[in-house]
Amino acid sequence: MARGRSSSSSRSDGLWLWLGLAVLVLLADQLSKTLILGSFALGGSHTVTSFFNVVRVHNTGAAFSFLAGASGWQRWFFVALGLGAAGAIVWMLKRHGGQRLFSFALAMVLGGAVGNAIDRLLHGYVIDFLQFHWGWLAPLFAGGYFPSFNLADSAITLGAACLILDELLRVRRSN
Repeated sequence: MARGRSSSSSRSDGLWLWLGLAVLVLLADQLSKTLILGSFALGGSHTVTSFFNVVRVHNTGAAFSFLAGASGWQRWFFVALGLGAAGAIVWMLKRHGGQRLFSFALAMVLGGAVGNAIDRLLHGYVIDFLQFHWGWLAPLFAGGYFPSFNLADSAITLGAACLILDELLRVRRSN
């Protein structure tokens, strides 16, 4: 800690760093979705490689289209869940901003959660556009196509993986 600075001051400095990172994730997510909306019709697809397509898919559910077939209540449920998670994450970042891996993970989840919540508020669905497919996935996913996703989903997944790594490292250090 720098001389003359209080512990709460350095914690709030850390908070702003992590919130800034979350905002960058959010902006990249929303920009990419805006580009997809302007470039693709719903269901449109562009082959990039033999295993990757850019597509335009609307997901009214959650991960792997969970609850996509529900009658519409899921939109508000997932918005509330995303905003509640965002509030809890900001609180944790404020308290633990000096823990770099933990805070990085939370910032990734925060940016992704808010990005998808914005989609649900504006459109009623999440815009997905990254589509990977491999033959070896065929037993799990129709035609070997992994469910389409977006940058927000990628950030949430990276954040979750980093949270697991952070916990494993914490347990290892305590032994």
